[in-house]
Amino acid sequence: MSDESKDGKNQKEPQSLEDITYAPLTRRSFLKAGLVATALTTGGAVTLSPIKELDQPLSLDEFLQQHYEELTPQKMEKIISRIKMEIKREHKIDADLRDTKPIPGVQFAYALNIGRCIGCRRCVYACMNENNQSRDPEIQYIRVLEMEKGSMNFETSNHYYDPETVPEKGKFYMPVQCHQCDNAPCVKACPIKATWQEPDGIVVVDYNWCIGCRYCLAACPYWARRFNFAKPKIPKKDINPKMGYLGNRIRPRGVAEKCTFCIQRTRNGMLPACAEVCPTGSRIFGNILEKGNPINYILENKRVYVMKEELQTFPRFYYFFEK
Repeated sequence: MSDESKDGKNQKEPQSLEDITYAPLTRRSFLKAGLVATALTTGGAVTLSPIKELDQPLSLDEFLQQHYEELTPQKMEKIISRIKMEIKREHKIDADLRDTKPIPGVQFAYALNIGRCIGCRRCVYACMNENNQSRDPEIQYIRVLEMEKGSMNFETSNHYYDPETVPEKGKFYMPVQCHQCDNAPCVKACPIKATWQEPDGIVVVDYNWCIGCRYCLAACPYWARRFNFAKPKIPKKDINPKMGYLGNRIRPRGVAEKCTFCIQRTRNGMLPACAEVCPTGSRIFGNILEKGNPINYILENKRVYVMKEELQTFPRFYYFFEK
């Protein structure tokens, strides 16, 4: 079977319920069947491609799991225990998995000093190490664009440059990751509400609900979503055991994932891994509701640039220049 057939690109779109032939039944197949039924009933077009190879059998408890926002603490505790057992079985580690809630009075934002960034890509690898991203195939949440000074042309930017030779004369560097948009296209595109924005501004994904339709990937104007076409592989020695349910827990095959501002760190008073590792202090992270926070000084006193501002996504990720 070709790679295109495996990822669903050349598969025939379902026209009826009989066209969906998942076996065994999973939440993903069940929800897709429901979406097809709705489309057929209302006369709408069916555009979801079934990804048969990506579905895994679920236990009854997992199949019947309620949406995250409906879960009681007791039900979440049971889910956490189940996932920890799965991680132990699959990866032979004891995960410290928690569901950390938003902090009242906190709304996170990020600012990046383009003039200081040297394109070293340490943020890219710190993010991978913290967030348990697959190493084979390799998944990275942060892209660092190398561009000509005096230009802002994303089409001609290069993110395959050699990090051993930076900073190059006449170049500047612009890291791009999830912008945690207040008007997030990915949230609007998700047909089953598997992704949403939390009160602290972080756009999250419940990997137990994601059906792998990839609508969010198509909707994101920043190319910030990633999809596991293959089963993620992480060497045991590289697994970060401190995990968050909506953050860096090891993802299954066939779900969309993204940067969450290291939710498992930032909701516990720490900086995102990318900000902590930056050698030039280019990255400023903080609470915009806190008077005197460095992020507010940046927004009030620097020349701030919003990527693709014309789309009105209202991101919480800003770029700034020194005056």
